[in-house]
Amino acid sequence: MNNLNQLILNFDYDQNFKNLDFYVSKSNMNVFNLINNWSKKNEKFLNIIGEKFCGKSHLINIFLEKNKGLKIDSNKLNDDFLKKIKFYKNIILEDLTLNINEKLFYSLINIVEVEDKNLIVTSDVSIVKLDFILSDLKSRSKNFTLANIENPDDDLIFALLLKNLSDRQISIDKKLIDYIIKRIDRSYSNISDFIYKIDELSLKKKKSIDFKIIKQALED
Repeated sequence: MNNLNQLILNFDYDQNFKNLDFYVSKSNMNVFNLINNWSKKNEKFLNIIGEKFCGKSHLINIFLEKNKGLKIDSNKLNDDFLKKIKFYKNIILEDLTLNINEKLFYSLINIVEVEDKNLIVTSDVSIVKLDFILSDLKSRSKNFTLANIENPDDDLIFALLLKNLSDRQISIDKKLIDYIIKRIDRSYSNISDFIYKIDELSLKKKKSIDFKIIKQALED
């Protein structure tokens, strides 16, 4: 935490964020490294798994900064998209759920396989845990390399709080961030909700963030 403790004193945090302000910690380092080196690997299929707000889309944007690719939300997958992918090496399917058209998804996987492309799929739940109706799709889902974004560690919570508060032009004492880290639920959704709450409470009360506001936000 020493490097991050220094960050809060001078707000010089750019050096700790890599590629479009994505902060790398133990929680996401494996996935970050996979994304940065995916084009050099022989695997064709990657599933990035993590809860909402964990940075899956951010990682995809990092990948597309370096590699030509085409992406689509899984619920918008259609025949027109399948026709477009012939011009791209890397295909991105975001937010995979069971609402996807399974036949089109199976066709997409086959095209990627036959035409030697790469397919990166993001989802909240591992693709192998999704109960697809098509048995062939269930079988093909086992070909994916699985990469989990873990719950945030102290360093990542610190960085997320610092960046989001700074983006909102909110100054906060280091003691308060240390207090938050020890007490906040370790999930990306909770961190996002918490930042919104303390900002809202600060505006309503027309006062800077203090222990009372933080305690109220944590209790809520």
